Amino acid sequence: MVSTDLTGTPARDRSAAAAASPFYRAAWRWHFYAGLYIIPFFIMLALTGMAMLWIAWIDGRDGERLPVTPQEAPLAVSVQAEAALTAIPGSHLVQYIAPRAPDLAAIFRVDQGETATMVALAPYTAEILATFPRRSGWYDLMDNIHGDLLLGVTGDRMIEIAASLGMVLIATGLYLWWPRGTGFARALLPRIGRGRAGWRALHGAVGLWVSVILVFFLVSGLSWSGVWGEKIVQAWNQFPAGKWGVDVPLSDSTHASMNHGPKEVPWALEQTPMPASGSDAGTEGLAAPLTVDTVDAFARRIGFDGRYQMNVPRGDTGVWTLSRDSMNTDSTDPTADRTTHIDRYTGRILADVRYEDYSLFGKAMAVGIALHMGTLGLWSVLANTAFCLSVLFLCISGVIMWWKRRPRGQLRLSPPPLPADLPLWRGAVLTGLVVSLAFPLAGLTLIAVLLFDLVLLSRLPRLRARLA
Repeated sequence: MVSTDLTGTPARDRSAAAAASPFYRAAWRWHFYAGLYIIPFFIMLALTGMAMLWIAWIDGRDGERLPVTPQEAPLAVSVQAEAALTAIPGSHLVQYIAPRAPDLAAIFRVDQGETATMVALAPYTAEILATFPRRSGWYDLMDNIHGDLLLGVTGDRMIEIAASLGMVLIATGLYLWWPRGTGFARALLPRIGRGRAGWRALHGAVGLWVSVILVFFLVSGLSWSGVWGEKIVQAWNQFPAGKWGVDVPLSDSTHASMNHGPKEVPWALEQTPMPASGSDAGTEGLAAPLTVDTVDAFARRIGFDGRYQMNVPRGDTGVWTLSRDSMNTDSTDPTADRTTHIDRYTGRILADVRYEDYSLFGKAMAVGIALHMGTLGLWSVLANTAFCLSVLFLCISGVIMWWKRRPRGQLRLSPPPLPADLPLWRGAVLTGLVVSLAFPLAGLTLIAVLLFDLVLLSRLPRLRARLA
């Protein structure tokens, strides 16, 4: 019978493990420090992510899943809009969201001063079903916590650090659990023992199973972050405004101006300038004057079937915008994404951007965000739920392993011991430099931890004794 040590390593493999001990212990220490910061954030992201998945699937983000009784034909959009405006006296129309199916409500956004209100009504009778402040539901609360912890820029940066350090956690975790002479089958389906070794086996196996998926979720999530996403990646992957045509005038506003709170505009367009009304530019569209009825009929004629969104012009140079975006749950097919801008005066089409017009990275993000948000149908909701539960298990099992490893009866931090003969100093610095270039906030955090670990603790023995 082959005995095992406390890590579950077979006795015959101990010599190999010992030979790699400095590297192994250094990776374990980095894994511990990364997890120390990450775990609270990953638990929050998994819980809020699951909440958003099921709220959007069951109730909808804007109340658009309110049921209605279908009749022969819906009323004109202008009649429905008038009913929505009457429900909120003194308001003006901003947006119309068409029903995704004949038995669901139509949604109008109307603004009264600085207050935006969503009005859900029956499209066949214009009966008001519900009114509520925009972005005030449970979905939006979960979304705001998920995005910035309700702390604005500070929360966004804290979450970006956690997501960036997640890459370090995955890399070190894979190294720690990588099969060494036992084969992948043993790593993916280990024998589950008792105590800490059993938890370690489950933690390593689940981590190995979901590692690639976790990388995908981290990268797609980071692409929306304030530093890595907006300042580094998105900035050079935006849709070039020159594609509108050389004669199409541009607004001073970007597509991001259409975001009202959470992200709503396709990732590839967010930093692209809006076209402006008031010229003879563009291609043939519809005859002036334009109304919500004629624009809706035109939208249906050019292929905006089912749910789509119509934004009315704002300001003298504003444009009519028709959009269908899987990120906004308009459809379950991200390759059907489309944004069309129409001159408010001439009715000419100033821009008509489809999925195939995006850059390669823009296409990847369109599909990636739909996968990340679980907007591809029930199967993606269930798959994302299973993934979130896996992340929760990894966090909880990591805490359990720390609890079982700590000195009995003491609540010290007890990080894995720092190898006395560490051949990784130059490697650690190089790793920190690479991570800093790829993920700036994570790089700064790694450098801070490195200085704390190798400089500060070595000079403060009392603090080291309390933590070790």
